[in-house]
Amino acid sequence: MRLHQLKIEFLPEHDRLLLRLATDSSAEVLLWLTRRCVKRLWPLLVGMAQATPEIVMQANPEARRALLGLQHEKAIQQADFSKPYEEASRERPLGQEPVLVTRIQPRRDQQGRHVLGLLPSAGQGVHITLDESLLHGLVKLLQNAVARADWDLPLRLPEGSAVIAIGDVSGHGI
Repeated sequence: MRLHQLKIEFLPEHDRLLLRLATDSSAEVLLWLTRRCVKRLWPLLVGMAQATPEIVMQANPEARRALLGLQHEKAIQQADFSKPYEEASRERPLGQEPVLVTRIQPRRDQQGRHVLGLLPSAGQGVHITLDESLLHGLVKLLQNAVARADWDLPLRLPEGSAVIAIGDVSGHGI
């Protein structure tokens, strides 16, 4: 299955983020992300973004941060945040209720791509292969959702990176 679209929204009645992953085979997985989970997830996502060969090759830390900012801006500009998340009837292989993510497993696949495992304490979760554009899109959606959640949890790329404007992409996915 290939990822078709994703959406992150804050649900105040649950004080959690709902991550919705739709595949090209008409399946959808629902995942709960708590504040604690996001605090653990954020450094992993930043580390993945910083691990590109172009950034790693830079000897100067300021150059690495600036290049990260440029790569992030470029990926965000190329992403299509204008397309609303498709509210279609889909099969939900992990169940109708969202799965609470309690474990995060970052790794690389055989091609060197980042794979992010979002897993419950027991049972099945998901593993998402993140190319650069999907990684930066996920970063942007997570930043926007956390800003709406008012969790007092600043999600910033390392200082020196380009400033990231948090626009309103509510109700939209990538």
